[in-house]
Amino acid sequence: MQRVVTAQLDLDLGASVDLIFQISAAQQVPVVSESLTFTQGDRVYTPTEIVDQSGSRLHRLTGEPGRVEVRYEATVEGQMSTSRTSDLEAITYLRPSRYCQSDEVFSQARRQFKGLHGQDLIHAVSEFVATSTTYTPGLSHGTDSAVTTLMTGQGVCRDYAHVVIALLRAMDMPARYTACFAPGLRPMDFHAVAEAYFDGTWYVIDGTRLANRRSLVRIATGRDASDCAFLSYHGGYVGLKRLKVDAWVVPEEAAFEGLETLPEAADPALDDFVELVQLA
Repeated sequence: MQRVVTAQLDLDLGASVDLIFQISAAQQVPVVSESLTFTQGDRVYTPTEIVDQSGSRLHRLTGEPGRVEVRYEATVEGQMSTSRTSDLEAITYLRPSRYCQSDEVFSQARRQFKGLHGQDLIHAVSEFVATSTTYTPGLSHGTDSAVTTLMTGQGVCRDYAHVVIALLRAMDMPARYTACFAPGLRPMDFHAVAEAYFDGTWYVIDGTRLANRRSLVRIATGRDASDCAFLSYHGGYVGLKRLKVDAWVVPEEAAFEGLETLPEAADPALDDFVELVQLA
């Protein structure tokens, strides 16, 4: 399966600012071609690339006052390579984190999912979050946590992922946050899902059910959204003037020529959310 992913950001800098981006496909993603540029008028910035322990690629530069344009495009082909999860990494994803307070939801999780393990637990948590939370763009805040979302019953993809992660960790199943490109997503944006660690493998849980899990392209992985922000900065004002994200599955000509429907792997309606799926 071939996918094309793009991101465009226009930033207004009020001073010299330390900028850190996480918008590129992760290191283990099978990228066929890729372009990432940072420009300011005639000036082209060359960022420093930093790869973290999970394969997330961070690009860091010092931007000067004015308008900075960021452009990213990549073509991805085939399955992502998998790496072994260490015992230390699994332990890290069992612990409470800033937005996934598994200790605070411990009692609720133990009552609600008592006796469930493995695939049954993953399915029950996914189903609970999908049916108890309403997708409401613009009403949640960047500081909202899993506890906040459980109380309000509303949020966006990051909020759904945080609730899934907190509940799974409370049930002693390692869980992590993944930022990704999501072909077929509406409204199109950077997307967030959770991953559950079961029987030596990470499986994707998308509580929003707005994207087909088979087509996702990993960007960053971490404990929660604080580890996976597409932009962080230090030292001055940064205004995000424009953000445009797109992702699509390249259709096979023989199968889809002349059709106006989404390729199967990009259609959220064709994802069986009971099935265990790894990030492709």
